[in-house]
Amino acid sequence: MSMLLQKLYGYHAWANTDLFDKLGTLDQERHRVELHTALRLINHYYVVARIFGAHLIGAQHGYASDNTQETPTLGELRAAVASTDQWYLDYLRGVSPENLAETIPFTFTDGDKGYMTREEMLTHVALHGGYHRGEVGRILWQLSITPPWDIFALYLHQSEPERRQQGGAFPSQVRNAGPSGS
Repeated sequence: MSMLLQKLYGYHAWANTDLFDKLGTLDQERHRVELHTALRLINHYYVVARIFGAHLIGAQHGYASDNTQETPTLGELRAAVASTDQWYLDYLRGVSPENLAETIPFTFTDGDKGYMTREEMLTHVALHGGYHRGEVGRILWQLSITPPWDIFALYLHQSEPERRQQGGAFPSQVRNAGPSGS
């Protein structure tokens, strides 16, 4: 089990929830085109997460592409993403360091071959979701709507508020160290 991956996926789920909360405030008729684009982006990273989840457990994923032809509604996609986020959190609770280091061959939906460790796959899925949440955030900015504050440090401090009390309490050797740590 990787503590960093568990925190990363806690953050990923938290950021997805914040994004869906923000998208739920949009006027669905007035911002129909932008909402559709946002849903397509989120659906893409959801499908990729499902595909890699199948790779992680050696199952068939059933997707012919990295997105679906039909666009789910905001509510449908929110539920699907939350379920997949929980699946990853549950998976991480039970995976061993040895399993994380295991390399798995697979085939991408375009037919290209892939070969990654489970840890690399898990990292890819989380970073890939963050990339596309950023694209959705950009769409919100273009509508003059402030996007959610999708930042790992904020998640850590909200989920572990005791970190705020520890802030700034570094030993002098760390405080005086330069960028190279010396």
